Amino acid sequence: MSQHHDDAKVHEAHAVKEAHATKGPHNPREINPKMASDIAYWSKEFGVTGDQLHELIRSHGTDVDKVRAAV
Repeated sequence: MSQHHDDAKVHEAHAVKEAHATKGPHNPREINPKMASDIAYWSKEFGVTGDQLHELIRSHGTDVDKVRAAV
């Protein structure tokens, strides 16, 4: 029974981490292409895949307003 209790803690910690990762971008004006949490957040925000977001960043830079205008 102790093992089951420990498993529940692992799942709870993971859920908290996921909620934190999707809370918002590290910087609301710049996209950091090296941060998975930024790629996940901005991909969802712009309705594009991570690969599409990387391509937008290559073409338009990391400024959120410039990427948003290009979407």
